[in-house]
Amino acid sequence: MTDHDLRKRFDLSGRVAIITGGSGLLGTGYCHTLAAAGAHVAAADIDGGAASRLAQEVTKASGAEAIGLATDVADRDSVRAMAAGVLERFGRIDILVNNAALDPKFDASHSSQHASRFEDFPLEAWQQALAVNVTGMFLCAQVVARPMLKAGRGVIVNVSSTYGLVGPDQRLYQREGQPPQFKPVTYSVAKSAAIGLTRYLATYFAGTGIRVNTLTPGGVIAGHDDEFVRRYSAKTVLGRMAERDEMGSALLFLVSDASSYMTGSNLVVDGGWTAW
Repeated sequence: MTDHDLRKRFDLSGRVAIITGGSGLLGTGYCHTLAAAGAHVAAADIDGGAASRLAQEVTKASGAEAIGLATDVADRDSVRAMAAGVLERFGRIDILVNNAALDPKFDASHSSQHASRFEDFPLEAWQQALAVNVTGMFLCAQVVARPMLKAGRGVIVNVSSTYGLVGPDQRLYQREGQPPQFKPVTYSVAKSAAIGLTRYLATYFAGTGIRVNTLTPGGVIAGHDDEFVRRYSAKTVLGRMAERDEMGSALLFLVSDASSYMTGSNLVVDGGWTAW
């Protein structure tokens, strides 16, 4: 394979990608990465203002056209409007990255969820998280599949987490002298569901030209306190948390022709967390 052929496999010029949760921690990097590879990017986010600002930044940085769309992935009408907006602007949808998810931060505003033992976890919080993290993936894939089927090709990537593969080590979230905290049950259940949805869709769309895979990131450094970073890093083979831009290359591989013989698979990028 020549250098030209190799570069061509990763080239997304002319393709159109939707990234849900586009203005979030990882979504922002995903938008920039795919645009840098030549794709027109639609950043879909519940915060429409943030999505629009990101789209302007992406266009300025890459030269590829990007748009921001206010989208509630848990609402069918909102998802349909998102897809219609992308089709109206670009005329096609080649890539869907199901990245939107509720992952409550360990701060005062989310203390009720993190302080809740499983036995007392609020039903409302359970329903809200699954509506976004699972039903949102289902709705986006369902709606975007129609133009992909019509075109005879497409790529869907569902974003999971190491906690979709293994249970959370709740010791990471405890601090001496402080009330116990827990990674919520909803996160593990939803991220496991992402992997199951990938396998179902990959086999369902067999022979249609649509490929479906999972990207499973490990922990990404994002303002964590030093104690958490130390504890988390000690559990990885590489001895550190990931940088934000280390997931973009893996995503580019999955959405490009470089991964043309992959479907129904799960690409784990976790620094060796699940290899022990």
